[in-house]
Amino acid sequence: MIKNYCKIVWRNMLNHKAYSALNIIGLAIGMGVALLIGLWVVNEYSYDRFLPGYKQLYQVELNYTLQKSGKGTQNAISIPVAEVLRKNYPEIKHVAVSDWMGPHALLVGDKKLYIKGASVESDFLKMFRYPLIKGDANSVLQDPYSIVLTESTAKALFGQTDPMNKTIKIDNKHYVKVTGIMKNVPLNSTLQFNYILPFSYSLQTEEWIKNASTQWNNNPLQIFVELQANASYAQLAPKIKNILYDNSPQMRDIKPEIILHPLSDWHLYSEFREGKAVGGFIEYTRMFSVTGILVLLIACINFMNLATARSEKRAREVGIRKAIGSRRIDLIIQFLTESVIITFIASLLSILLVQLALPSFNALTGSSINIPYKSCIFWSVMIAYVLITGLLAGSRPAFYLSSFNPVKVLKGGTPVGKYAAIPRKALVVIQFSCSIVLIISTIVIYQQIQHVKNRPVGYSSERLVTTEMSSDLVKNYDALKNNLLQSGAVESLATTSSSLTAISNHQSIERWPGKTAPDQAINSGGISVSDNYFQTVGMKFIMGRNFSNNYRDDSLNIIINEAAVKRMGLKNPINQTISFNGVNGPARIIGVVQDALMGSPFAQAEPTVFNRAKEGNFLIYRLSATVTPHEAIQTTGKIFNTYNPAYPYSYHFADEEYNHKFKLEMLAGKLAGIFACLAIFISCLGLFGLAAYIAEQRSKEIGIRKVLGASVASVWFLLSSDFIILVIISCLIASPVALYFLQNWLQHYEYHVNINFGVFVISAVAILLITILTISFQAIRAALANPVKSLKAE
Repeated sequence: MIKNYCKIVWRNMLNHKAYSALNIIGLAIGMGVALLIGLWVVNEYSYDRFLPGYKQLYQVELNYTLQKSGKGTQNAISIPVAEVLRKNYPEIKHVAVSDWMGPHALLVGDKKLYIKGASVESDFLKMFRYPLIKGDANSVLQDPYSIVLTESTAKALFGQTDPMNKTIKIDNKHYVKVTGIMKNVPLNSTLQFNYILPFSYSLQTEEWIKNASTQWNNNPLQIFVELQANASYAQLAPKIKNILYDNSPQMRDIKPEIILHPLSDWHLYSEFREGKAVGGFIEYTRMFSVTGILVLLIACINFMNLATARSEKRAREVGIRKAIGSRRIDLIIQFLTESVIITFIASLLSILLVQLALPSFNALTGSSINIPYKSCIFWSVMIAYVLITGLLAGSRPAFYLSSFNPVKVLKGGTPVGKYAAIPRKALVVIQFSCSIVLIISTIVIYQQIQHVKNRPVGYSSERLVTTEMSSDLVKNYDALKNNLLQSGAVESLATTSSSLTAISNHQSIERWPGKTAPDQAINSGGISVSDNYFQTVGMKFIMGRNFSNNYRDDSLNIIINEAAVKRMGLKNPINQTISFNGVNGPARIIGVVQDALMGSPFAQAEPTVFNRAKEGNFLIYRLSATVTPHEAIQTTGKIFNTYNPAYPYSYHFADEEYNHKFKLEMLAGKLAGIFACLAIFISCLGLFGLAAYIAEQRSKEIGIRKVLGASVASVWFLLSSDFIILVIISCLIASPVALYFLQNWLQHYEYHVNINFGVFVISAVAILLITILTISFQAIRAALANPVKSLKAE
């Protein structure tokens, strides 16, 4: 029986090549989009789940409450918390303090790398069991001056030579010995690093970490824990909640609460509201999962409509089969089997399309997705995918075609009733509604990105460059500064503790004029800068003055931004005093600068306090306008290499760093645009086929109208009007649906665009033009046909 069905499918495909091509191409594209999105979603859900025992791994995080801004969450926490967790709670198996260090210089002979790594306690590798190629996880981090390299880092530094027990110079200061080699960290790991140092190394070489290790009111680093196999976070949560509150009286104003964030949620649930993980990247995976389903649905609707539209072609076949004894269930099975066979052919083409698209898709999303050809699970899912899609696409045609009355169709009567076209029209409306929702979404996402990009950032990013300061650059700062300014490549420069696009340190403002509640506190950014900082970055003063070039004169003075003034409710902030982090000694406000977007560009500028410092972690400099950026970078590179020979010259343009903040939204916009175009293309394939069959079905009517004097335009309108009305109905349905979901999406951003009526007009006009162009070919072709050919049999 199956063999017979296959023969029928093959013959139908040969006899109706255009119809078969439209069906298979439409299904293949729809299945390909759904398959590609499915592989991507599986990849996103796989983050960190490759680690053994990942379900028991957590990060210790801190909830705090501020009266004016509510409850917030941060993953940096006090180091002494680790010892309390380790000693007092048997539910916890391992604890590891870690410092996810910025880039550091690794020097071996003439080879030097400037890459990111981590400093971790010895239990880290017992918790996060990244596979070691060489070395023992129990001992590789025992010596403070040891280091574990990833494969790629070891190869970059030592080539084919065995790196074990070889020495590496770090930051041109300390020598460490290679005690282990681990496999490269997978891309689907939230923690990314190129090497690991013992935390004891940081305690011995970084004075600030040594001091912070005993400070309860300082929250600088990260802590990870692994629970016992029989323990749960629900049991542990109330026990650890008040550790900071009980041990740090200075932090009680912000009501600190210890929480644990599970490893399995780090990637997808990174956004916290009111102390709970409520969203993050999971929202985009859900959005594109729905998009994939919609595109597949559009392809299935194509199949249904084209199959039912050509029902007259198969009416006699159904009549004959029923006349010789076929039951309706037999015909349903036949048509469903045909649908599954066509879907199987389309699935093979879809896999080919996905394989061709993967390199570009991986480059766009930063993924490393591959089709798992050797996986039995993948092929089992594909079989189910083909069956479900085939049954879904073939369901309406199977039940519709099998319902024909054999007597009526064999007498030459029409198999379709008065209302037979209504389901087909309803499916066309659903199909185009989905496409229009995707078009509107693409436009709104683009508008949101442009709206935020055009937002004033509060500084001038043109030709502004940032380089991280090393100990050698700090030591030679005066000479470096003079050489850069004298080179003609740099207009001005300054040092700072934070880059322009991220605030590294936060503090609580606890006392200020007009404070009304004893437990009231304001979380603010804290940035240490040199005197020329505001001039270099182009940040304007609202009132007051800048720091002087004498550090001692301004060591107790601060400059705040507009957001801080507003949050504290200060009417005349100049010469007012405030204190923060429990320090009784006041700091005097000498100036107020305009708000600058240093955090999220989608949020309001946060309160920020600038204090005077002798040195900083970053050097910010503005390149001269009289030379090209390329020439200027070449000149500055030579100067930096003179004073910083152990480090490769590394720099970042401020505008590029700022644009990087839109990476996620731009990815969403690009993917939405691509999938919207594919959805429209699939819809148009179906529309083209429907237009062809309707023109064929009404050929005699068109011939009579032409004989009676109908013009080409009137015939075109006759065939096009029904489709245009259906698309207009689709626009009316899709617009409120898109508005509802997009407004919910925009509410995640404090600073967002307002959706205006023009978006819906543009989308409607665009889809109408596409519809008219698609059906016009068939309509005009039918209108220009010789009526003699269609009427000669009458």
